[in-house]
Amino acid sequence: MKNTGKFKILALIFISVVINYMDRTNISVAASAMSQELELTSVEMGLIFSAFAWTYSIMQIPGGMVVDIIKIRFLYPFILIAWSVATLIQGLVSSLTALIGCRMAIGLFEAPSYPANNKIVTQWFAAQERAGAIAVYTSGQFIGLAFLMPVLALIQNAFGWRGLFIASGLIGIVWALVWYRFYREPESDHIDDVDQPLVIEPETKVNNAANWQKLKFAFSQKKLWGIYLGQFCLGGTMIFFLTWFPTYLAEYRGLGDLQTGFVASVPFLAAFCGVLLSGFVSDYLVKKGYSNEFARKMPIMLGLLLSSAIIGANYVQSTLWVTVFLSLSFFGNGLASINWVFVSLIAPKSMVGLVGGCFNFIGGLAAVIVPLTIGYLAQDGDFQSALVMIAALALVGLLSYVFLVGKVEPIDEPIFDVTANGVQG
Repeated sequence: MKNTGKFKILALIFISVVINYMDRTNISVAASAMSQELELTSVEMGLIFSAFAWTYSIMQIPGGMVVDIIKIRFLYPFILIAWSVATLIQGLVSSLTALIGCRMAIGLFEAPSYPANNKIVTQWFAAQERAGAIAVYTSGQFIGLAFLMPVLALIQNAFGWRGLFIASGLIGIVWALVWYRFYREPESDHIDDVDQPLVIEPETKVNNAANWQKLKFAFSQKKLWGIYLGQFCLGGTMIFFLTWFPTYLAEYRGLGDLQTGFVASVPFLAAFCGVLLSGFVSDYLVKKGYSNEFARKMPIMLGLLLSSAIIGANYVQSTLWVTVFLSLSFFGNGLASINWVFVSLIAPKSMVGLVGGCFNFIGGLAAVIVPLTIGYLAQDGDFQSALVMIAALALVGLLSYVFLVGKVEPIDEPIFDVTANGVQG
């Protein structure tokens, strides 16, 4: 396979991730103006923010199944157009119910996107290239938003919050057509038969998803709950920056729309640096022979510790220092974002897919619970309690890796007795 072909595919995924996160987070840029015009309370805004995650979380495992059935060239443009239309419609409605419905639709149709991204990389890249490819497209959620935040603020300043949603939706629809035009399924000779990826065969995946005994096992292991809880706590910091952050800057810190857009971009750049630094340094340490406890676990624990630095913003007044503490926190979030590696390091080899679905499902619950909780805590316009909660979550995540995950080693393969409804192992 020619490198140019692989890089073209990687570029398609990268831009798709940028658009994906643009349509998740444009609501945060529009929130202040939208809530004032429609007279929405902070609790109602919390509902709107969390509605995306209701369907996104629930559809993680079903979305992965769809990816295994439908060809990516047809599936990806369909879901892109579907969530982009829902994004556009947000600019045309005014009721709380309609806005929640649109956010739920976006979550529903974005759910298969990351399983699709992973499948594309697995098909197009050899095993020794995949970690770098995944790091590149994952970074799109940070670097893309770092540059998009000021652009989105400029669009809103020129066309209002409704124009922001309409423009975002149109961009996604156009990109869906570009995707269909340039993406091709890999030829059979593109896949390295000698170096197959460590994945579960499709038939086994289906059995895992349908087997309640395996699902029960996935939720009964202390080590697995350690990474599940860690993912939830990590998501608490992430979802603040994807939802309430611009409102915090605009309403609590008193920044204008354009200033908010530019200040908001700095923590995303910090997170981008964190995720790339963590990924490459962790891989380097593994190659040098360091243990998984040091090479994999320490970056995550350090990242969660740094994420708690968000509480420092409660004790400073200048925009500069607020930006420093928030950037340090999001940099830590980026450092800890390699935690997906623990799914393959700890889960039984026959259950990597199922454990990954459970891991992402629990992590997605943070996007349901945290925006709602912040909405209640900030009803009087004071975000101090919300930042304390986010810092506390980060520390809980750190403790989960210390006391629940413990030694980084795979869990023994369970033996299931389907006739007796029991588990041996």
